[in-house]
Amino acid sequence: MSGKGQRESVFATRMTLNLTKGRLKGAQTGHSLLKRKADALTKRFRTITAKIDDAKRKMGRVMQLAAFSLAEVSYATGDIAYIVQESVQKASFKVQARQENVSGVFLPSFEAQVAQSGAGTEFALTGLSRGGQQVQKARDTYTKALQTLVELASLQTAFVILDEVIRMTNRRVNAIEHVIIPRLENTISYIISELDEMDREEFFRLKKVQGKKKRNQELADNEKRAAQMRGEKADSGHGDDSGGGGGSADLLNDDKDNDVIF
Repeated sequence: MSGKGQRESVFATRMTLNLTKGRLKGAQTGHSLLKRKADALTKRFRTITAKIDDAKRKMGRVMQLAAFSLAEVSYATGDIAYIVQESVQKASFKVQARQENVSGVFLPSFEAQVAQSGAGTEFALTGLSRGGQQVQKARDTYTKALQTLVELASLQTAFVILDEVIRMTNRRVNAIEHVIIPRLENTISYIISELDEMDREEFFRLKKVQGKKKRNQELADNEKRAAQMRGEKADSGHGDDSGGGGGSADLLNDDKDNDVIF
């Protein structure tokens, strides 16, 4: 017999049935875990999508303010880019990378760190002649813009990674749900049907063997009874012959008499 649908090519034995049932249970457990993982990742993906939308809107506004502040600095002080580059000795804005674990997926996260200690020394003389207020305002505006840019970069990176992981997880979930589990179920049904067929064949064979043994025993008993009956008839025939010969005597044919002595 052959089961419907796709199944694995296995021998129909009790051990194979137990192993296939164990594999089916493992596949169902794995499907449940992957499904919950996909749901958690999808929830985080939607949250990140909403944050990206807000960060992009915020980025547009902040960059607009930064461009206006730079225009104000250029109008008030002229070209001071060279002076700013010469006055800076070390970076006051740094980016630190770390990882965040979300359902077994490590998402990179970038965090902006602004050094507040050097703000009073590095730009102490910048814009001293004129436009100092515009320079400080532009510096603060661009600092916020960089922080927003770092946040957006972190969200975009997590977005790309989550998109790929969710696709891969959904492919695995669909493969387990629509290919592996039905194949194992069809294999189990096939093994059970084959074992039932083998049990019926074995039961029929045992009945045939038992019936043949019964017929042979009946034939043997009949032959034994027939042999016993033939033996009893033979014994009774010999007994009749011996009794008749001892009781009869032929007086007419006995020519010679015995001598009589007085």
